[in-house]
Amino acid sequence: MASWEGKSKGNKLGYSIFIGTLRYGGVLPAYILLRFVAAYYFLFSYSSSRPIFQYFHTKVGYGWWKSLWSVYRNYYVFGQVLIDKVIVMSGLSNKFTFEFEGEQYLREITTAGKGGIMLSAHLGNWEVAGHLFTRLQTRINIVMFDGEHERIKKYLSSITGERNVNIIVIKDDLSHIYAINEALCNQELVCMHADRFLTGNKTVNATFMGHEASFPAGPFLLAATFRVPVSLVFAFKETNTHYHLYATPPHEYHGRRRQGVELAVQDFVQELEGMVKKYPEQWFNYYDFWEQPKNNS
Repeated sequence: MASWEGKSKGNKLGYSIFIGTLRYGGVLPAYILLRFVAAYYFLFSYSSSRPIFQYFHTKVGYGWWKSLWSVYRNYYVFGQVLIDKVIVMSGLSNKFTFEFEGEQYLREITTAGKGGIMLSAHLGNWEVAGHLFTRLQTRINIVMFDGEHERIKKYLSSITGERNVNIIVIKDDLSHIYAINEALCNQELVCMHADRFLTGNKTVNATFMGHEASFPAGPFLLAATFRVPVSLVFAFKETNTHYHLYATPPHEYHGRRRQGVELAVQDFVQELEGMVKKYPEQWFNYYDFWEQPKNNS
């Protein structure tokens, strides 16, 4: 079965068409164009439609027809959040409004003088949340796989300009661990997704949406090792122009490292499941998330 390969779909032409539409026509024409793009993926991208259909049908519990319709809706909403990301990051004129539930928890972390970790998932619009976190007045470090094609990244950078964040790329030589340690020692925030892993990476299992799933061990191991405050953060699109951001109270995972990892996983999965049930159409993992890896550690 298909698994995540560390890359996102999309090409330079597609990005340029949408960005041109945004610049000269605004958000509404871009959303209209998106309906045709979503229909294309719905009809012709079986490799991603199959697992997302199974997610709606067997995990969320929708009937067959509602699951089918939700697949299209999922593609459409995913396209919307990508467009919104470009708008917010590039500073284009917009009417977006934001409700930030739990912002005080992140401010507690920044004022504690220890640095902190923010965990999220491919659920909702993390890029919008990450951009708004700059108002916390501390450096934001985002840990990510370098899976995007370089030419697309360069093209987007030329459109959106420099971001007020630092990117820490996950590498085989583990240099990213030293970069994370340095950021935390400097009392900065480190943000990372905790729902995807590449084949061969160490994983931990947990019951998620009623079925066993694997999660990357790395983020939780870091939380237990560095013993800094950890908050779970998400951002969801609720209307065409409104986003709801969430942050949980900070928690430190003391004790033995294995025990800390288990507690961190438990807290993350519980919060993630609650958010998935609240915003089921904003789950953006287009592969069999519940398939068990062959080399689970």
